Amino acid sequence: MSLYDEYRAKLCSADEAVKLVRSGDWVDLGSNNSYAKSLDEALARRRDELEHVKVRGNLLQGPVAVAECDPEMEHFVYNTWHCSSYERRLCDRGRAFFTPMIFRNMAWYYRNFLTLDVAMLSVSPMDAEGYFYFGGATGVCGVLCECAKTLILEVNEAVPRIPGRGGHRVHLSEADRVVEVGSRPLWEMPLPAPNETDRRIAAHILPHIPDGATLQLGIGGLPNALGELIADSDLKDLGMHTELCTDGYLALHRAGKLTNRRKTLRPGKGVLGLAIGSRALYDWLDENGEIEAAPLDWVNDPAVIAQNENMISINGCLNVDLYGQVSSESAGLRQISGTGGQLDFVTGAAQSKGGKAFLCLSSTFTDRAGETHSRILPHFGGEIITTPRTQTYYIATEYGAKNLAGLSTWERADALISLAHPDFREELIRKAEEQRIWLPHNKR
Repeated sequence: MSLYDEYRAKLCSADEAVKLVRSGDWVDLGSNNSYAKSLDEALARRRDELEHVKVRGNLLQGPVAVAECDPEMEHFVYNTWHCSSYERRLCDRGRAFFTPMIFRNMAWYYRNFLTLDVAMLSVSPMDAEGYFYFGGATGVCGVLCECAKTLILEVNEAVPRIPGRGGHRVHLSEADRVVEVGSRPLWEMPLPAPNETDRRIAAHILPHIPDGATLQLGIGGLPNALGELIADSDLKDLGMHTELCTDGYLALHRAGKLTNRRKTLRPGKGVLGLAIGSRALYDWLDENGEIEAAPLDWVNDPAVIAQNENMISINGCLNVDLYGQVSSESAGLRQISGTGGQLDFVTGAAQSKGGKAFLCLSSTFTDRAGETHSRILPHFGGEIITTPRTQTYYIATEYGAKNLAGLSTWERADALISLAHPDFREELIRKAEEQRIWLPHNKR
């Protein structure tokens, strides 16, 4: 049977394909733009035929039909590995559940501990060799195809074919059903414009980036601000090794700063696991021979990350306490996002020759009532710890960047209070004294 005969034999409607899902199954929707909208909607239409189908997703834009159609969760139970703003709202309403993880371990979870009955994934059109590409969801989709008992592919002409290694595509022979949807727009998430605080934080990080450094950038206004500064700087020959590729890297490429020439791991190749951004970003990644997409169990492995000399990791966080513990995923017990790959890159960059890891935050935030609060806290009181104090490296606010590695509790308190907003420093000193992590002669 030729490839195209096999393709036609597996081709069907979304409603036909989702008949393969049975009550009690575990179903996976993948991550970001691997979300198969027509299959999700078709599965939701089967609600009254099914009971207790458990669904996993990860950074999905939403709305997810199986979550929206069943408020009592008698038919579908939605679980997320990492909250998008949509998934956070589901969790807030008790309509979804968070699954703790570290990105580098996701493949390990699936291969050793998890049941996966049906994977439903959006992919690129098939190439001449019979392969479909995962686009910006490469980092997680390979293991889903490997572990799923049943695989349904939704072919979207808008999904880019990003070149890669080991698990960046799936062959027609592995699919049970194929559904075509034409060209459906992808989730676009351009970087927010940086504010003045972002620019001040970025200015404290810029001196730590040498020529030839390899960068991992998180998401938000700070990477954009840093990109602006780098574009105007004398830095050259920067590289990319990142869990998430955003428009910040495209801006560096356009400025001539991102060449990947001096990388010590995969020189000449910009490495990514996931990609979320603008249509221009997806077009840049599409069939780009200078880009390499790979599974996150490789991209996020600290031993792999550390092979990049001068690895500079830059991520955001929500709060830091005076002991150097970092929370990046919860406000109290409320789930905001997830651990993701932060700890992976903090660990890997610290092991890199010349590497540094920065966790960045504004010194304050203002709540809905207009009250200003410090993001540097005396101690945590229920927040989920994302990076333990034993692995915290640089902390950066608009007031500076301080290296906590190897510091005692009183040294950490002193360094962190210097990064706090001046309006909160005296109160933090008083709390540090009560917590017995302050030397009297340090008081300013």
